[in-house]
Amino acid sequence: MSKIYKEIGIGFIPVFLVFLVFLGVNVIPILFVSALGGSLLYMMKTRGGIGASAGGGDRKSKNRTPAFLTFDEIGGQDRAKKELMEALDFLIKHEEIKKLGIRPLKGLLLTGPPGTGKTLMAKAAAHYTNSVFMAASGSEFVEMYVGVGASRVRDLFKEARARAVKEGKDNAIIFIDEIDVIGGKRDAGGQREYDQTLNQLLTEMDGIHTNDAPRILIIAATNRKEMLDSALLRPGRFDRHIEVDLPDKKGRLAILHIHAKNKPLAEGVTLEQTADQTFGFSGAQLEGVLNEAAIYAMREDKPAIEQPHLASAIDKVMMGERTDKETANGEKERVAYHELGHAIIAELVRPGSVSQVTVSPRGKALGYVRHNPPQDHYLYTKDYIEDQIMIALGGAAAEEMIYGGRSTGSRNDFEQSLSMVRNMMDAGLTSLGIIDREMVTKEQLMKENAAILDALMLRTKKMLDEQRNVFEHSFAILMKEEVLSGDTFRTLFDASVSQSA
Repeated sequence: MSKIYKEIGIGFIPVFLVFLVFLGVNVIPILFVSALGGSLLYMMKTRGGIGASAGGGDRKSKNRTPAFLTFDEIGGQDRAKKELMEALDFLIKHEEIKKLGIRPLKGLLLTGPPGTGKTLMAKAAAHYTNSVFMAASGSEFVEMYVGVGASRVRDLFKEARARAVKEGKDNAIIFIDEIDVIGGKRDAGGQREYDQTLNQLLTEMDGIHTNDAPRILIIAATNRKEMLDSALLRPGRFDRHIEVDLPDKKGRLAILHIHAKNKPLAEGVTLEQTADQTFGFSGAQLEGVLNEAAIYAMREDKPAIEQPHLASAIDKVMMGERTDKETANGEKERVAYHELGHAIIAELVRPGSVSQVTVSPRGKALGYVRHNPPQDHYLYTKDYIEDQIMIALGGAAAEEMIYGGRSTGSRNDFEQSLSMVRNMMDAGLTSLGIIDREMVTKEQLMKENAAILDALMLRTKKMLDEQRNVFEHSFAILMKEEVLSGDTFRTLFDASVSQSA
């Protein structure tokens, strides 16, 4: 019947307008007001202002409890998983903890870089506790209409409780990703829409009573914890803060094995080598490495992934896809000398660290040297950082030695060098000693910065000048092959050093 009435209404409107025109009525204002009203009605419906709740519409289909995702399927986060599972035990073993007077946690905050598995851990938490799982992003609560965000927070909690009752479950987990969007520090005296949404979230968390059934647990994720309002971080709201950091070598290897389960690996392929070469990669990047390696194998019509495919995939994830840039021959030669400068210094200060030297353009880089970190580092000495700076300066130093001047290709190298010098200053590893940047003049900082970089550049040039034979032996082969493996480069390096000796 509603369809019939709708068709009758659609047919009546143009007839009515024609009738008004016949009577001499100006219908333009009517059309304008009708169009404006229809647009506002449509916007409010799609944004959740009228007839749509935070848990309504499309969200209902994506908030189902994830099946078959367990903590065993998340690699590289043993410490974080252990801490999270302990907190979840408070939720499911409420009778046992009541005897000790332990208050179950209301909120868990997962912090760490992007791609480290925070969302996966929240989903695994729902599976571990057999809970209803509701997911939302902080941006979903941000609206141009006052009060809509706060209304959505209320509706999210209301639907979590209703679904838990409907599905006969004792617990419900609400996961809010990117909570820094709505949980940022509030301005004194300001009344933003964000503040109203945050205030409502705080109120809802205060209203969680641990003895009520169903029990509600909030899990939030952010990679910008320093931006969060202190009211969110206090005990009684987000009681436990769990750091989900970048995986170490053991963690990287575990992640690679998980994502390699459905991929054929050629005989002799070792994922341990890939784990060595991916220091600083997140879990998402490691998954991307294996996926790109499989794509390279498919391009070459190979039945299984081989070690070169994994090496190319690491380059792809780090630098981007190979480009079709055709550089002039003179420019390519300069790039070759530049990259050899990096590689020679790296081999001198850290033998065996060069994994690959190439002059093939990839991403925005015309050439690059991929290094093999011997082991994961979390503490750095002054000597170690100075060696890293010299490796970064090696390209510019080689250009100066060969051509008498630098090019714009050294820009990124200088940015890295400046960043490392700042790190040295902040750690008290320079002649300035332990400093507070606000108590030191800009001139002093610039003077110290220049002194460090100038001294290291002189050392770098001297070391490269003593290795001219390496340039001569490696340059022609690099120009011809475009790619030198670490082992090939070391063979050329050792042969050149032997001749010069």
